[in-house]
Formats: sequence, C-alpha cells, structure tokens
Amino acid sequence: MITFLDFEKPMAELEAKIRDLRQLSLGEDPVNVTDEVGQLEGKLDKMLRETYKKLSPWQKTQVARHPERPHFHDYIETMIDDFTPLAGDRNFGEDEALIGGLGRFKGQPVMVMGHEKGFDTESRLKHNFGMARPEGYRKAIRLMKMADQFSLPVISLVDTSGAYPGVGAEERGQSEAIARSTEACLAVEVPYVSCIVGEGGSGGAVALAVGNKVLMMEHAIYSVISPEGCASILWRSRDKAKEASFALKITSDDLLKLGVIDEIVPEPVGGAHRDPAQAMQNLATAIDQSLEELNAIPAKRLKELRREKFLAMGDATL
Repeated sequence: MITFLDFEKPMAELEAKIRDLRQLSLGEDPVNVTDEVGQLEGKLDKMLRETYKKLSPWQKTQVARHPERPHFHDYIETMIDDFTPLAGDRNFGEDEALIGGLGRFKGQPVMVMGHEKGFDTESRLKHNFGMARPEGYRKAIRLMKMADQFSLPVISLVDTSGAYPGVGAEERGQSEAIARSTEACLAVEVPYVSCIVGEGGSGGAVALAVGNKVLMMEHAIYSVISPEGCASILWRSRDKAKEASFALKITSDDLLKLGVIDEIVPEPVGGAHRDPAQAMQNLATAIDQSLEELNAIPAKRLKELRREKFLAMGDATL
C-alpha cells in the first residue's frame, strides 16, 4: 500500500473507497461493484494526472523524498548485471552512504556509484540516510581513477540531502574531499553520465554530478542547499521551507531552462514510487542513449567538453 503525501489526501480518500467496495464483492453476500469501482478508478486516474501536471516546487520536494521511490540498490538490481561493490577509500575506512563498484550496463562494463538512503530504520542508520562522509567521496575518487585507468564509462546516481555535517566528518576534511571528488569528475577521460534520481542536495550531490550528461528524474530536485537549510539562513525559521523551495529553482523544468541539467527523464503518472519498474526502465533508456552518444567522442575531447560545459555555467558574460 502506497504512502500518500499531504497534497494527495483527496486521492487517498478515493482509493480507500475503492478498497472498501472491493471488500464488499468478496464478502459472504458478494455485491457486484464493477461499475462503481470502474468509475472511481477513472476519477482517481484523472485526479492523479491533473495533480502531477502542476506540482509546486514544494510538492516536488515531497515527491523526491518519498520513502518508496527507487533507491540505489533498486537501480543496481534492475539495470546493472554482475555488480561487484568496491569498498574503502584506502585512507580511513568504508562509507555505507556512498556505494560504488563494477558491473555491466546492457553488456557494457561500467563503473557505477551513488548514494543509498536505506528503506527502513535499520538500513537508514546503516547508510546514514544517504549523507556521505569524507571517506565516501575519497572512495568515489578512487573508483573514478580506476574507471579512467581501464577506460570504463562512469554512471553516478545522486540521491542525498547533502554531505554529512558532523564533527567527525569536518575533522577528516569534508569540504576538501567534496572538492577533490568534483575535480576527479572533471579530470576523467571516459564517458560520465550523472543521474539525479531523488534529492540532489548541495556539494554532497555536485561531487558526483559533474558529468558529460546530467540526467534528472522528472520529480527529483537539485539545489545548492535544501529548502529547510535555506529557510534557516534567510528567515531564521525552517517553517519558511516552502517559500525557499520556490526561490531556489530546484525543479527539473527550472534547471533544464537554466542549463544546469541536460535532460529530464519522465516518471510514471503519480511519481516513480507508484511504478518503480517503469521509472527505472525510463532512466535505463536515457542512460543508454547518452552512453551511445558519448562513446563516439574521443577521450580527451570528452574531458574538454565536460570542463567547458561547467565553466560556462559561471560565465556572467553569456
């Protein structure tokens, strides 16, 4: 049973009615409710389509954070064959928030890495809610260098509210690790496809998202800071997060217009959490098309194009 968001309450009520009617048809004295159920299902589908066509930035933030959206492990199981995780940064230790390793994408050997938030209390604690520490980003650097050495395309799946802000992380050089990871993204001479699949929060997301192609799921968000963090700074109150989400331009439509991302990957009606298999298939198709295009470009030119692309974003004269 799907968890409904605040703005989905009318749909939740309709679905409850449909469920009650179906129970009547299974009772000791079955009632024929086919017509009534059909009408309600049609109304529910129409309501779902109309609602998701005009989601506000704050509503998209809620959808991007939905606990039932596909996670890194789901994408790996669906899109990557023979996945072999590689652990540790060869300096401090392993970080379970950022996972990476070798595998095959549609038969092509690749290096794939991304954030894992976890799906229940135990796994969320294990993966630190997808908030990587310095050792996670240093592991990413190691994997990118390995991919470069063996000419393997890199696929990154970004889904984090931001890098972990704890004291230990800062003591071990969080900002330096993020900067080095971003530098490593720019330095590799292999095709690099970055995918924002949920939350793309701050430098914790950018550290894996500096790709030749930056894909973004339709209802994902990508921003320099979370709406709550922005509200805390500007208004001294997290209660203004809704207002901040409008000002930050965090939706896929806004970011495509600004040139921050290259392509929006459509999600099933009602969000990726309503049909994870279709959502993951849509992303796999987009990645496949991107790799086909990038594989035809010489290695050194790939690096040049990537650097030119991101340097141009900061050029105020354009």
